[in-house]
Amino acid sequence: MRAFVNGAVVEESSAQLKLFDHGFTVGDGVFETIALRNGAPQALTRHVARLARSAARLGLPRVEVDALCSAVRETVHANPPVAWGAVRITYSSGPGPMGSARGDGGPTTVVAVRETKRPDLLAEVITVPWPRNERGALAGVKTTSYAENALALADAHRQGASEAIFANTRGELCEGSGSNIFLVLNGELLTPPLSSGCLAGVSRGLLIERCGLDVVERDIPSEMLYLADEAFLTSATRDVQPIRSVDGRALATCPGRITERAAARYGQVMADDPDPAAVDAYSR
Repeated sequence: MRAFVNGAVVEESSAQLKLFDHGFTVGDGVFETIALRNGAPQALTRHVARLARSAARLGLPRVEVDALCSAVRETVHANPPVAWGAVRITYSSGPGPMGSARGDGGPTTVVAVRETKRPDLLAEVITVPWPRNERGALAGVKTTSYAENALALADAHRQGASEAIFANTRGELCEGSGSNIFLVLNGELLTPPLSSGCLAGVSRGLLIERCGLDVVERDIPSEMLYLADEAFLTSATRDVQPIRSVDGRALATCPGRITERAAARYGQVMADDPDPAAVDAYSR
């Protein structure tokens, strides 16, 4: 495979990064994972715009959005066609000294392509005891400081589940380790607001904005997840994935009528336009 590294597409076997790149040593960077379907990156401009906002939140050098979109397309075309996969963009503060202080050598940019396994049709999820800090410096920012997510997902896998669900410090439902969550209560489709500390997921935004669904963004006590009539996860790599059980307890319906409608409409939106333009309200 070939990858884009700091301005050029190279063979992965010859790609080089500095040993003390702070994306590696201290997690001082941001990233995006973009679905690749039949060789087409999905919602590319939305993902790159979110990466630029995440970089700005961390105080990293300004991301050149148009140039990075071009780098993604160039990297995809430089590799064999991928029917089902993902593009990973990593953007770090670049090489620096030992410790947390940043260097002055400029940022590191990497774009890589991989085939990926198709997600399971249904998700088994667990809740984890570690809260998201909705007031933290990194709340809502997609950074490479991902160890908390990796730990939670490993715990889910040990328990035979495919995703871990976080509450925030107020005991409200927040998000999955790599997904947003929606649930249906008394016929109402709900999802946690961005103020819960969750990531402004690209798939989440498309569902709210483009799919003609009456979605209510509301603070949700985490225990209400057990009482949901139906629920589903969204992410670039999962699309819309129905939740079958939470902590081993089966939900009332899976997939439910509203979940099926969400999945169908999301699929149609992406089929009609693989790169739908962003709308400010849901592209933060």
